[in-house]
Amino acid sequence: MAKSNTEAIGFEKHIWDAACMLRGNLDASEYRSVVLGLIFLKYISDRFGIKHESLLSEGEGFEEDKDEYIAERIFYVPENARWPVIAAAAHTPEIGTVIDEAMRSIERENPRLRDILPKNFARPELDKRRLGDVVDIFTNIPLSEYGSSKDLLGRAYEYCLSHFAEQEGKRAGEFYTPACVVKTLVAVLKPFDGRVYDPCCGSGGMFVQSARFIENHGGNINRISVFGQDSNPTTWKMAQMNLAIRGIEADLGKYNADTFFNDCHPTLEADFIMANPPFNLSDWGQDKLLDDVRWAYGTPPAGNANFAWLQHMIWHLAPNGRIGMVLANGSLSSQSGGEGDIRRNIVNADLVDCIVALPPQLFYTTQIPVCLWFLSKNKKQKGKTLFVDARKMGTLITRKLRELSADDIWRIADAYEAFAEGRLDPVRGFCAVATTEEIARQDYILTPGRYVGIEEQEDDGEPFETKMSRLTRELSKLFAQSHELEAKIKEQLGAIGYEV
Repeated sequence: MAKSNTEAIGFEKHIWDAACMLRGNLDASEYRSVVLGLIFLKYISDRFGIKHESLLSEGEGFEEDKDEYIAERIFYVPENARWPVIAAAAHTPEIGTVIDEAMRSIERENPRLRDILPKNFARPELDKRRLGDVVDIFTNIPLSEYGSSKDLLGRAYEYCLSHFAEQEGKRAGEFYTPACVVKTLVAVLKPFDGRVYDPCCGSGGMFVQSARFIENHGGNINRISVFGQDSNPTTWKMAQMNLAIRGIEADLGKYNADTFFNDCHPTLEADFIMANPPFNLSDWGQDKLLDDVRWAYGTPPAGNANFAWLQHMIWHLAPNGRIGMVLANGSLSSQSGGEGDIRRNIVNADLVDCIVALPPQLFYTTQIPVCLWFLSKNKKQKGKTLFVDARKMGTLITRKLRELSADDIWRIADAYEAFAEGRLDPVRGFCAVATTEEIARQDYILTPGRYVGIEEQEDDGEPFETKMSRLTRELSKLFAQSHELEAKIKEQLGAIGYEV
């Protein structure tokens, strides 16, 4: 039997190679929309085509009946937007216009996609010869060689998102959270059932990983309801396409909107909230929201929105709801602008369930050290908080980028599960449990290193006196060598007329 992971990786690389063909005359942010738009168009056309062929073979004349497709959550693709039409126009001067018209036709037939799809393929700066070559690559990839998984193009979409994030650097923070970070949040929260919310959803990665987790554990994706929003119009559209390509029904609001000033889900009580809000966001409009009902634990400072995001999410929690979010490490210890008081109030309200310190270099977008906050309205371990120091975890996959492995992620998740069930054995240097009173004695600073201690060093079996004698002899030799080197340097300097 073929191995789907290997096959999918091969397919994903083909798609990325197509993206690279456009690199010569467009910035990453521009050809990102071109490639992701084509992935979406190819995906929905292929799914439509399979159903269309099935209906044709039945001979009942229902192959153009939109309801036949809607019933199976397949987007209806009008004739001028079907991939054979796109492929036939690949090497004509009109290819850009053909694709733009295809996108408009799809939006007219599918209200969910209205005003979401990219329609800028005809612009003069997009080289039509290269665009045609990219269309050829999509056309000529033999999907049968890569298996029949409906998630195939969705994975290619995610693969390309990660590579675009790597190329775009800091700008990518608007739309992409590293998959290993999202998987860690999902592995701890286990969002099997209920309402899942992300108030700054980027490209929708939290929802995608939640759905994948459910499917991988034999659950039903239809048992979760997805809610989110994002303030960036391009990112909001990207999320809509990312979720649509995977068949995930989501309410992301009617348009992009600022979460603090235009909450798209004001009455939502979420069972699970997962988010990676902008780190240390300043000038977020605090002066216009001083008396907001969400600030139950203290008014967040004007210069940093970390505790505004945190309190917004707490406000939206159901009575048994749980939060998993990414924040800059400063949120664990800062005392400025009343942040220390807010943190103290949240701890005393017994909301902080677990804090995880992450290793550096996980993000394409920043070198700021980050952590994970897990909060719960109804903690299983009352009056206690789990601290995990994962700073030594992960493996460098490039010179600048680190990634948590599946084993790393499950070690963190297993520690949390053991804690929640009351059977955790603390591990020095990795995990520890602290009571609210112990946190208070640390002035409500939540840095895991304060609680987990230093990792125990393995005894090498050498007696202390023997080891000290050996080290002293080695140090003596090094001192002697340094004196010899000092004498030689003085001699050389003296030879050219310089005395030390």
